This record gives sequence, C-alpha cells and structure tokens, in this order.
Amino acid sequence: MRLLPNPYRGAALPEAIAAICGQALSDPAPVTALLDRCPAHAPTPLLEVPALAATLGIGAIHIKDERDRMGLGSFKALGAAHVIARDAALLLGPSPDAPERTAAALRGRTYVAASAGNHGLSVAAGARVFGARAVIYLAKTVPAAFADRLKGYGAEVVVEGAEYEASMAAAAARAEAEGWTLLSDSTWPGYDGGQAVMQGYLAMAAEVAAGLETPPTHLFLQAGVGGLAAACAAHARRVWGDAPRIIVVEPTAAPALQESIRAGAPVVAHGPVSRMGRLDCKEPSLMALKTLARNADAFLTLDDAEVETAIEALPPHGLATSPSGGAGFAGLALIDRKAAGLSATSRVVIYLSEGAVDA
Repeated sequence: MRLLPNPYRGAALPEAIAAICGQALSDPAPVTALLDRCPAHAPTPLLEVPALAATLGIGAIHIKDERDRMGLGSFKALGAAHVIARDAALLLGPSPDAPERTAAALRGRTYVAASAGNHGLSVAAGARVFGARAVIYLAKTVPAAFADRLKGYGAEVVVEGAEYEASMAAAAARAEAEGWTLLSDSTWPGYDGGQAVMQGYLAMAAEVAAGLETPPTHLFLQAGVGGLAAACAAHARRVWGDAPRIIVVEPTAAPALQESIRAGAPVVAHGPVSRMGRLDCKEPSLMALKTLARNADAFLTLDDAEVETAIEALPPHGLATSPSGGAGFAGLALIDRKAAGLSATSRVVIYLSEGAVDA
C-alpha cells in the first residue's frame, strides 16, 4: 500500500500536465437527455449499508451499484454506447426514434476498440443497436470467455498483444488503415475521443448526487486509465465544491496516475500483470490525469492480495464484485484512517463498478 497526497490540489499544475489539451467534462445534462430517449435505460441503485459502515467505523457508506447497468454488467455501459448513441442521434434528429430508423442509423460505419474488459461490451452493444459494425481487440491476457461474450453481441474479436497497451496500438493502427472510427476510453496526443466516453460516466455521478441529501465527506474512486475517477471527481467538484476528500485507488502493479503525479508529468508505469484486470493499465488517459491532478486529494495503490481480502466483506451484504469493481471499497477498508481524515461521522461514497467476474 502506498499513499501519495496530491501536491497540486489547490495549487498550480506542473507545466507538463497543465499543457495537456482538454479535461473531463462535468455537466451531465447532455448525457441524461440522450439517455431519456433510451427505453432500456434506468438508474442503478444507490445503497446505504449501515452494518457495513459500522464495521468500518464510519458514519455512513453509500454504494453506487453499477453491476447491472443496462444489462451489461458494469458502468462501462454508459461510455462507448453513449458515444455511439450520440453519433446516431446526430443523424436521427430530435424526432421520436422509429425502430427501423434506429436499427439502421449507423449502417456502414465500423467502430474499433481495444478492451481489457467491459469497454468492449459497451462498444459492441451500442454498435448492434444502431446497425454499426464493432471490431474489438483483446490482449492475450483477457479470458477467452470474455471474447465469447463479445461475439454474442455481434462483435468481431481480434486477439493481439501481450497486454492492453499493445492491443490498443493494434486497434489504432487498424482504424487508421481502414478508415474506421477508433473508440477508446483513453486520451493521448492527437486523440480526444475518450473525453466523450468519460462524459457518459457523468450519468452515474449525477444519480449519486441526486440521491444524497447531504454531501459526502469522502469518495474512493478506482482507476485504470482514469476515466471513471476523472468523471466522478469532476462532477463531485461541480456539485459539492471542495467538501469531499477524493482518493483515487490503483493497483500497485499499474500505478499510472500515481506515478504521473509523482513525476509531475505523464509517465508509463511498469509492473507485473495485475489480477485487477480492468484496472491493469500502465498508461494514463491524459485528460483524466489533468482532471485528477486538479481534483483528487490523494492517490492510493493496493496490492492484488490486499484487495481480494478486503472485498470478502462485501458478499455477506449482497454486494459481490470483482477486485476491479471493489477496489474503491478496498481503499476505504485499508487506508490509514488518520491519513484519510476518516472518523465516526464520515460519509463515504464508493462505486461498485462491475459484477463478480474473473479478472
């Protein structure tokens, strides 16, 4: 476990981070307006679990349960599918969506993406609804069962690369060669498509804010490339200002955000393969990094074994999840209480970002 207070919170950003173009958006209104047109969409539960709060010695814990978002099993349903739906809406216009027009709105367009897990499902599901083609690149570390699930949504699957970064490079090269639309949940120089993916995540952050009568004192946000954490942090600051203390949780094996904050510049982290598969990203999304450098209070890294042990507290409360999905909770359970400013009156928000799937 390693905790790094953010030296840039409330201070000037270092030049290399300040120079990043763009950042995560904070206004959920465009996303919610689009979701209102989707008959399959419904808010996910925001649960208060007093018994769990008592075991942690805090006043309240509020858990945003994303395990069945739109039937896809994770918060990622709000990301790529949101971008594809937005593309379709630009063609369909504001009139009511006739089923036959919706199903053919993006016929002839191909979306290509790399995925370490649930992002690919969001691309595949969105493409299927609007008649587009989805091609998903997976690293060799991704379980074969996940490839089968993608194919069940009509996606074409290509396995290439020893890790996520290699499959991402392959997807980007294929998009360039074929003239396809690259749809990543990250951002880097010359690619800002991940901003709209992050924008989709604002829907769940807005649902949290609407469901709380009192602002939370803490948010624990898990991070891979940083999209979930950046979107939720940006919205938290929009609605609650400086009130919540925001702590970002990453695997020790993939501390891309923490090491970038430590260096004062974007860096590629190095480490073994993490069993927190959806968070095992060695290179941060640049817009997410810039957003979190402004808004997060601290960055915490946890070992796989620590997280796996910590989340054993969740199934007795009906909250079974994976190490990736429960990393934010593990951060809350394991962090030094004094360093985090936790007390018996603390009110904490965490996101249960996916179901109990293999890493």
